[in-house]
Amino acid sequence: MTDGQTVEPRAGLRERKKQRTRDALVRASLELFTAQGYERTTVDEIVDAVQVSQRTFFRYFASKEDATFAVQEMVESRFIEELRRRPADEAPFEAMRRAVLCAWNSIGEAIEAVVSVDLHMRTYQMIESTPSLLAAHMRRGIALENQIALLIAEREGLDVERDPRPRVAVAAFSGVMRVTGQLWGRGLDPSVEALRDLTEEYLDQLAPALARDWRRK
Repeated sequence: MTDGQTVEPRAGLRERKKQRTRDALVRASLELFTAQGYERTTVDEIVDAVQVSQRTFFRYFASKEDATFAVQEMVESRFIEELRRRPADEAPFEAMRRAVLCAWNSIGEAIEAVVSVDLHMRTYQMIESTPSLLAAHMRRGIALENQIALLIAEREGLDVERDPRPRVAVAAFSGVMRVTGQLWGRGLDPSVEALRDLTEEYLDQLAPALARDWRRK
């Protein structure tokens, strides 16, 4: 019992220290990338800003690219978690819609624990304007879409290789998410609430946009 009481707090302290170091590396990376450019920023500059070694940086990230997408990966993981929790009787698109809105309800504090929302927006703008990062963003998006399609197929008891509906539904959903992200990135309001509201508005327009005749009310 005594050993357990001694080891647990120490283990927790180590984990918190590791998380603080990782968060500091993310913040320093994104601040430098958005201020002077992704390609022009070196790992040496990042570790100097945090006062750690290169070895420490590569303990947490395989590359500068990994550090760039660290916050986005956290957001995507939260969405996947929420989607897994949705009731089995919800239609696939409704499950995705509710999952993303629930994720945005709770993710703001998690983002701000690592970076300011303003820095998160500036990072999005930087990714969109940096060819190598934009290519990585698209590659990551394809991998995420495949993961979601497999999850939707599992929910519905379908074979994703035989039934196209999961991939079609996810493609439509992902298209709306890309549009809202781009619009938010150009906007004047960097808040998570603004992104959530924009996402909800555009997702709600998907069904009307797919109607046969837009001129008919």
